[in-house]
Amino acid sequence: MRHRKHKKTFDRKKAPREAMLRNLVTSVVLYERVRTTTAKAKAIRPLVERLVTLARANTLAHRRYLLRALATKAAVDKALEVLGPRYASRPGGYLRITKLGPRQGDGAEIAQIEFV
Repeated sequence: MRHRKHKKTFDRKKAPREAMLRNLVTSVVLYERVRTTTAKAKAIRPLVERLVTLARANTLAHRRYLLRALATKAAVDKALEVLGPRYASRPGGYLRITKLGPRQGDGAEIAQIEFV
């Protein structure tokens, strides 16, 4: 029974779901703007915001945490050298989700997630 279990599973097992979310988070950090479904955008928003908050303080422990959470070293470097200093004085709310309408093929609601 799944009583009181409120995470989005995206109809995937644990490992593929975590890989998908890790890749999406890495893409948002690298490209700063990604088009995806609304549900996936809402799922990765708290993950990315937590990583940017950690990147504001460039310490070894935070670098190691980011290396574990992101898929590539380039994303970690960008988070620590670009995004952390950019949002150093902002207390949160680094991302914006804009709904774009239904997708042509299957009608899934598409959204764009980007940095403010």
